[in-house]
Amino acid sequence: MNSHHPETSVAASPCVMVIFGASGDLTKRKLIPALCNLAADNVLPKQFAIVGFATNDYTSESFRQKLSEDIPKYAPLPVDPQLWSWFLERIYYVKGDFADAEAFKRLQQQIATADKEHDCQGNKLFYLAVAPRFFGPITKMLGDTGLLTEDPTHWARVIVEKPFGHDLASAIQLNKDLSQVLTEKQIYRIDHYLGKETVQNVMVFRFSNNIIEPLWNRHYVDHVQITAAETVGVEHRGGFYETAGALRDMVPNHLFQLLTMTAMEPPISFDADEVRNKQAEVLHAIQPLEAEEVLTNMVRGQYGPGMADGARDAGYRAEPDVSPNSNTETFVALKLQIDNWRWAGVPFYLRTGKALAQRTTEIVIQFRRTPFVLFRNTTVKNLETNRLVIHIQPDEGISLSLGAKVPGALMKLGLVNMDFDYKTYFGAEHNTGYERLLRDCMAGDPTLFQRSDMVEAGWSVIQPILDVWHALPARGFPNYAAGSWGPAEAEDLLARDGRAWHRTDQDLMEQRNRIALMDKTGVT
Repeated sequence: MNSHHPETSVAASPCVMVIFGASGDLTKRKLIPALCNLAADNVLPKQFAIVGFATNDYTSESFRQKLSEDIPKYAPLPVDPQLWSWFLERIYYVKGDFADAEAFKRLQQQIATADKEHDCQGNKLFYLAVAPRFFGPITKMLGDTGLLTEDPTHWARVIVEKPFGHDLASAIQLNKDLSQVLTEKQIYRIDHYLGKETVQNVMVFRFSNNIIEPLWNRHYVDHVQITAAETVGVEHRGGFYETAGALRDMVPNHLFQLLTMTAMEPPISFDADEVRNKQAEVLHAIQPLEAEEVLTNMVRGQYGPGMADGARDAGYRAEPDVSPNSNTETFVALKLQIDNWRWAGVPFYLRTGKALAQRTTEIVIQFRRTPFVLFRNTTVKNLETNRLVIHIQPDEGISLSLGAKVPGALMKLGLVNMDFDYKTYFGAEHNTGYERLLRDCMAGDPTLFQRSDMVEAGWSVIQPILDVWHALPARGFPNYAAGSWGPAEAEDLLARDGRAWHRTDQDLMEQRNRIALMDKTGVT
């Protein structure tokens, strides 16, 4: 179970980690496997303990037994029995309601016991793996109980899961609620996308390669595409999705994190505030959207019946806990402009959706076309442009497309790829995406976590879209079939500018196979 974690100058500190909502999926699927990976890589503090807190009727012993049954199902690789025995000795459980003061007193006592038994030096890490409506009440109870108090000898930190608010006003209010009992340096707003090696590598790739950074601007880049596509539908999250939708669920957090890392200016160091200052500058430089621009530059969609992920999908409105007349979007595409010296005039196209043709998350840098005059009197009809693709999932890597002559008597050009993938070069990664983030929080490094001003700046971009979409409910839903690449309007969004969404090799192969089949059968 070997992961690659970039070394930092600060080691992870001993601590008691308290998981609120410990009986939920996130704990068994991601958090416990991630902690096991950290321990296997010898980057988890030896002085460490876990306290689960939830309403389920477990004891410490029965909670340990439940996790022992779950870990073989969800760990990326088998966990060493000796390591797991070490874990079990330091796992505890407290049953209680998030609004019950007595339960928090029991929690306080259990933390003190675990701290003493495992010499955790008074440090506490609270992970809020709960619905957003509980963020404020839980932190208030922690504050009232004195569990968030810090001094020069020990710390207390809180990890908050997304979504952080559901619009600008709620994000501002949540920041205000948390600031009543926490300082900004105690709050770690987590986005698991930033735990992926390729995302972390974006800055290294840009700023450590002199052949790349000089081209990373409006003089050489035609446009940028950021895609986060999933083949699965909403599955059993219909209740949540009805209140969120694709825009709220993905854009202010995941996609804007990728956008800011792609577009940011070079920071003077990898210090957390230096990096996040540059990311915040990008968000503030996004041109404000007028109502007319929302109507022309934003696309929303909802999937209907079709074949998605190899199985028949009845459509979003047939999902559990979804209204049969729902107008909630499961797909969104946006065209944004960043009005600064580096990116003025370069459109950034973002899209994300459920039940799409392929699972992929990628950043595409499409470079400008070279002058055609050299090839005017040849058989070349069109010059392919250079393209850099940063693949984030499912296969992490980077590819660069270059023009080359096709062998033969005539002048024909084709694109060749220079490919790098993490699995081939560094070996298979078997992490959950949470390892680096948990370790950074224990070390007090907030670089990969959002700051309050970044959250509010992101929602400021999104709010005009929410306002227009609220005033003008969607018509014609569902407007794309499950298993497709979304509504036709998303293709038109780029086609109007003489551009098209990037197609992966797999997608192009499938497209060629469909065309070949139609030619063979005569079906059109």
